[in-house]
Amino acid sequence: MAHRIGYIVGSLSQDSINRILAKALIRVAPPSLELTEISIRDLPLYNRDDEMDPVAAVTDFKRAIEKSEGLLIVSPEYNRSIPGPLKNAIDWGSRPWGHNSFARKPSGIIGASTGAIGTAVMQSSMRSVLSFLNAPQLNAPEAYITFKPEVFDDDGGVSDAATEQFLTHYMGEYAAFVERVLSLTAPGHVGDRE
Repeated sequence: MAHRIGYIVGSLSQDSINRILAKALIRVAPPSLELTEISIRDLPLYNRDDEMDPVAAVTDFKRAIEKSEGLLIVSPEYNRSIPGPLKNAIDWGSRPWGHNSFARKPSGIIGASTGAIGTAVMQSSMRSVLSFLNAPQLNAPEAYITFKPEVFDDDGGVSDAATEQFLTHYMGEYAAFVERVLSLTAPGHVGDRE
């Protein structure tokens, strides 16, 4: 049975290069992963005053994270950091205190940029956030994709063999990581005590 993996695209743009990258990742993912997008488009700006009575978009978002067995973040880098909409989503998903939807979700971070360093700085910041949220992370291989329009088509096709091989390897490693984490956090596991 395939593991349910939610993926979040960190850009709100419908034609984001990271949305194209997400399609490529879905295409090369092993059959043990079933990927479904978790949209962040309709989330309001985070406000602590609304934590206890959030709008439906927030409760739907948190429920989608909680139903997922793992989480893949596919995101651009804005001004050397996490895009505002993505950070806003993380803030909603982790609140109120004691109701962190991200806890124990095996997570992967990948991103595409037209620049040479890909999304390295965003990913470094995101690792710090996910660590605080108790979300185990795939640390290697790291994946900073320099996006070239001639390599990726709109449907997730990849024309460069080395790029496709790397993305296939990344998704295979992520799938193995999900298996390892879930085997350790399954109910009844000796190490799974509060």
